[in-house]
Amino acid sequence: MDKRQKRSRRARRTRAKVQQLGRVRLCVYRSLNHMYAQLISPSGDRVLVTASTVEKALREQHPHRGNQTAAAMVGQLIAERGIKAGIKQVAFDRAGYKYHGRVKALAQAARVGGLEF
Repeated sequence: MDKRQKRSRRARRTRAKVQQLGRVRLCVYRSLNHMYAQLISPSGDRVLVTASTVEKALREQHPHRGNQTAAAMVGQLIAERGIKAGIKQVAFDRAGYKYHGRVKALAQAARVGGLEF
């Protein structure tokens, strides 16, 4: 089994558990250069809130967008926007990525920002 298959297997297992919870899902995507986060409705048909390092405000604040500090800024931003939209409790969907490095930094910043998961 290669790296992609392992990640997709972990992602399927996580998403099955999140679906049972029936909560809004905080979904994370990590590329080499950027971090993306979305709050997705429990049914999975609508994206409620988004934040990423591609946004102009974050690009101006932080020139290097593929590191842990940029991921933490995305976590804070998604938490602010989620609370403004009335979302407090979420289920963390790490999309099969290991809870380490940038993914962990984003999650911790979202928790500090007020999201509960």
